[in-house]
Amino acid sequence: MTIYALTQTVSAQEKTANPDKYTAHNKGKMYVFWGGNRESYSKSDIHFKGDNYNFTLNDVTARDKPKGWQIDYVNPARMTIPQTNLRIGYFINDHYNISIGFDHMKYVMNQNQVVNITGNINEGTPFDGTYNNEPITLTEDFLTFEHTDGLNYVNTEFSRVDDISKLFKIRNTDKFQLNITEGLGAGFLYPKTNTMLLGKERYDEFHVAGYGVSAKVGLNFTFFKHFFVQAELKGGYIDMNDIRTTSSKSDSASQHFYFLQRIIAFGGIFKV
Repeated sequence: MTIYALTQTVSAQEKTANPDKYTAHNKGKMYVFWGGNRESYSKSDIHFKGDNYNFTLNDVTARDKPKGWQIDYVNPARMTIPQTNLRIGYFINDHYNISIGFDHMKYVMNQNQVVNITGNINEGTPFDGTYNNEPITLTEDFLTFEHTDGLNYVNTEFSRVDDISKLFKIRNTDKFQLNITEGLGAGFLYPKTNTMLLGKERYDEFHVAGYGVSAKVGLNFTFFKHFFVQAELKGGYIDMNDIRTTSSKSDSASQHFYFLQRIIAFGGIFKV
């Protein structure tokens, strides 16, 4: 009994002298981050249909629309203008967390590119006719097509986080901690698509257009327990089968493509 009591006393003293660091456990913590992104997109076939037309444009290319690092990212009146990422998450144990997020991407069809068109147009325009995999130039009077306010991916992620500080001989993780994170996500697309098609009036309204799935890997640099910078690579697949193109509900478009995001975000983590 004496030896057991002495052992317990020494153990308690050691724990008091070397308490668990705040960063040693994540369970019960909540985090939030805000940042910016750049995107790349695969080619996609875009199908347009309406009362007097039904055609597909093959292998259309597109780009993002960056603004660069500037005050808009922290200006409340203009925060939604750049390409941004917002995420709020909760750790269900030391390694796994569930989060909800809003990836505000931008998708701009490259103007004046030459693609192949298949289908028919009967709108009383210079572009009327029947096409069978023929080349056409995407001029502004034929089509402008952008998800620029934006290609909004509203999603839930399930992620794992692991502390890799020891690999870099970082001992006091309450001052600086290095983590690696991986995750899977899924959600819906809520774009505001800016379109002018075949001389019709410009249309630009929010609309639930489809779904997306994604996977990510990232590095997290946590400073002084509560603040962090996170760099992520996120890739995924987007399928939008109901894109509004004009004020008429009979006009629509559909497309699917792959995307790759490069994200830099700043955030905080705290116990709740």
